[in-house]
This record gives sequence, structure tokens and C-alpha cells, in this order.
Amino acid sequence: MEAYTDFAQVYDTFMDETPYEDWCEYLVEMLEKYQRNGKSDESVINEIDIVSKGKEDECDNNVMSEADFQQNIQQERNSILDLGCGTGTLTELFARRGYDMIGIDNAQEMLQIAMDKREKSGLDILYLLQDMRAFELYGTVGAVISVCDSVNYLLEDEDVVQTFRLVNNYLYPGGLFIFDFNTVYKYEVVIGDTTIAENREKCSFIWDNYYHEEEEINEYDLTIFVQEKETADIYRRFQETHYQRGYRLEQMKDYLRQAGLVFVEAVDADTHGEVTEISERVYVVARECGKITGVNN
Repeated sequence: MEAYTDFAQVYDTFMDETPYEDWCEYLVEMLEKYQRNGKSDESVINEIDIVSKGKEDECDNNVMSEADFQQNIQQERNSILDLGCGTGTLTELFARRGYDMIGIDNAQEMLQIAMDKREKSGLDILYLLQDMRAFELYGTVGAVISVCDSVNYLLEDEDVVQTFRLVNNYLYPGGLFIFDFNTVYKYEVVIGDTTIAENREKCSFIWDNYYHEEEEINEYDLTIFVQEKETADIYRRFQETHYQRGYRLEQMKDYLRQAGLVFVEAVDADTHGEVTEISERVYVVARECGKITGVNN
């Protein structure tokens, strides 16, 4: 059963206590920290000059001024891809901070809500309905973020590597990739085989969680009840099944290496300290460090 279809209409309701503002603040701090320590615009210009040497004759009729070139580089560096953007709450927070945002998600219903928010806010955000394992952009971006366990929906090693290769391909030279993932420990020990229920004024849900130890796959079956009319005690019932895979930090480091990305740092997403055996969610920072060849993009 496809995930995030009917659930999309109540997703923001049940996520209303999620600290998106805190997440945005911390992610911006990480971006600013590592962008300062990354490649300078001058080094990027030099790289582009090397690539373009000997091609002057091909471009004589379409020469860009130095000022325009510098402006384009800065704009590209200021652009961020939110991979697995969902309903666009975090995407909008970044856009309000002045970043040029692109949001990608493969759930049409979730993306529609994001676009409805954009219409109300008037923010200039490009949303694309694409699978993160096969996404395409028109150019590079300064950073890619992917949070709220989007990566955990990738269930196979090759899916993670393929996604990371595409991230590397579309990152500006020296650009950053910041993502989070839920750990095996969280799914196996913290959540385990549990049932969670929550009742709201106009909707409620029952979350039956099952952990498959051998595959390290977490399955959760959602049963959701949504009030049909404001004045009637009539509720519509629907169900969705979601699958997520737990990962370990060493696995993520290996996937990054295979994709040509350079691991920079990992922190516990809850404490912002060192990753431990009981970390439930982990932030990883990686960097583009020269495109690799001979891979299937």
C-alpha cells in the first residue's frame, strides 16, 4: 500500500509538536560552519576556468561578464535542495531565511499541501514530484538537506548509494549534504513492537509498530479516523503501511564513500553531542569533493 496518500491530509496535524524551527536553526548553523571551511568561490572559479580552457572559440558569442559570473556562483551556492520535503514546513522556514529552495518528494498528496502553503506564503520555492533515487535538477545546488528520517525509507543498500551519488552529482563544488537517519537501536529497542494511539478533536490514529529483526526493517500500520463534516459525528477510516530501515553510522560512512562524498561529521540529533550506541537519530554532514566518474547516475 502506498504511503503518504490519505495520511497527507492529517500529517501536519499529528506533527504539530515537531520542533521544525529548532531543526532549521541548527541546520543553518551547520551550513554556515562548514561553508566557511569549504572551498572558496575563488577556488571554484579556478576549477571552472580549467575545465573551460581551450573552449573560448565555442563560447565567443555567449560570454558572461565577471560580475554576472560571480553573481551566478553566489546564487548557486545559496540554493538548497530539500530532499524528501513532505508538506514543505521546513522548506518554507529555509526560504524565509533567504535561501533559494527546491523541494523534492515522491508523494503527490504531500507535495500538493506544500504547494498550497507556497501559494499562501508567496515564497518562491520550486517543488518537484520525483523519486529521490532518480531525481533530476537543471543545475547544481550549494547544499542538500534530507531530514525527518527520509533516508530510512530507502530499504536497500543500492538505493542509498544511488541517492547519495545523485546528491554528489548535483552539489556545487565543495557543497554540503546534511541528512539524518533513525538508528537500528531506535527501531529495535525504543520503538520495538508497540502500539501508539492519539486522539485529536477532528482526527485520531492508531499506530501498530512491528520490527523485523533479521532485515532490520521497521513496519508501522497506521489506522486513521478523520471527521467528515464539522457538525456530524461521522468519521472516515483509512489505513496505510510504512516501511523504514534502521541504519548504523558505519554503514552511512560506507555509502558516502561509494558515492564519492566525503564524510565530515556526525552528531546525535537529540543531544547535538557525540554519537553513541543509544543514539536514536543521527545527523550526518558530508561534502562534495570532486565528481567521480564511471558510476550510473
